[in-house]
Amino acid sequence: MSTITTISRGGLTASIDSMGAQLTSLNLDGREYLWQADPAFWGKHAPVLFPIVGNLRDNAAQSAAGPCRMERHGLARINEHALVGVSDDGSSVTYEFSSSPETRAAYPYDFTLNMTYALTGPASLTQTFAVTNTGEVDLPFSVGGHPAFNIPAPGDEQADETFEDYGFRFAAPWTAACPKIVAGGLADPADTFLTVENSDVLPLSRSLFDYDTMIWDHVPGNTVSLVGTRSGHGIRMDFPGFDFLGVWSAPGAPFVALEPWTGHATYTNEDDVLEHKENITLLAPGATDERSFTITLL
Repeated sequence: MSTITTISRGGLTASIDSMGAQLTSLNLDGREYLWQADPAFWGKHAPVLFPIVGNLRDNAAQSAAGPCRMERHGLARINEHALVGVSDDGSSVTYEFSSSPETRAAYPYDFTLNMTYALTGPASLTQTFAVTNTGEVDLPFSVGGHPAFNIPAPGDEQADETFEDYGFRFAAPWTAACPKIVAGGLADPADTFLTVENSDVLPLSRSLFDYDTMIWDHVPGNTVSLVGTRSGHGIRMDFPGFDFLGVWSAPGAPFVALEPWTGHATYTNEDDVLEHKENITLLAPGATDERSFTITLL
């Protein structure tokens, strides 16, 4: 049975559900920044993505350890995670999800995934993925976050902002052409659409999501802000160690998901061997791979 644990630091609180180790609230001084899972648009908050990000072709793949069968974004989001502990000051919490006969039927590898959520500043949350290979062969995997944020963000209601009053700010001018998401949730690297062209800003619009998800590759400085052009309220995400950022919103929904990924959906020109996927991580037996991203509320 899932349980909710809340951590706090000053006026900042975060709540996490043991089912999926999913962040369910990120609240600063009584203002909720995290999407609250309205099923009319999307009934999730911030799933943990492991051991795949996005889709496999027909939800299946071969691997060195045998056949794999997983739906979009893998196993962590649909399984209970054990509560390892809360820090003495109540500002961080760690969960653990390990391989079992049930997981090995879908993904024939041994692993432990530890998820830590820590309030690391007066308005900042750091989410850490620690993957350990507890087996005897290389572990192929990707990890990713999927937090969605209320847009407009809470804050100065006098600004009376709308979805289109928001925009992305980057650390430097750059150009980003994204692969289109096609049938079966695959990404087509030969069919792209331009989102940013030699600029350090990008206005938010519904048309950005005409092809489902923008997949940005090597965002300058591994940082992006999404803020209201009048209020200045929003969020900043810093994601060193994650080469990709997925950006998604459901049709007409008042949220935007910012998703740091180490990998991505299967490309249309790839085969169906897990170890062959572009940007897959191969982790040696006994080794641990640790990645973190930080959300700062503005």
